Amino acid sequence: MNELIYFMLWAGIIFLMMRFGCGAHVMGHGHGKAKHGKGASERQTTTESLRWIPPAEDVDPVCGKTVSTEKAKPSVHEGHVYYFCSRDCRERFEAAPEQHLAPAAKVLPTQPENEDA
Repeated sequence: MNELIYFMLWAGIIFLMMRFGCGAHVMGHGHGKAKHGKGASERQTTTESLRWIPPAEDVDPVCGKTVSTEKAKPSVHEGHVYYFCSRDCRERFEAAPEQHLAPAAKVLPTQPENEDA
C-alpha cells in the first residue's frame, strides 16, 4: 500500500510540473504568456513575416520551359523550390540536380599573364 501512495505522490508532482511548470508548453498551455524574453505579439509578427508566396511563373531548370507555378510539379533542393513542367523533368532533376542547375559564376583571380617577359 505504501508503494501505491508513493507512486501517486510522484505522479501528482510530475503532473503539476507538466501542467504549470517548465513542461506547460509541451502540453499546450501557457501560449498567451511571455516566455524566454519574448512577448506574444513579438512571436506573432515574426511568424507572419515568414509567409512565402510563389511567383506566378518560373523556368523549368531541366527543359527550360516557362511554367505556371499553380500547375507545375514542385521539388525542393537545398532550401530552394524548383518548378517543373512534367513529372519526368522533376524526376530527372531529383536524380542529378547538379547537372541541371546553372553553375555559379567562378571569379578567377586577376593575375597578369607573363609579367616578367
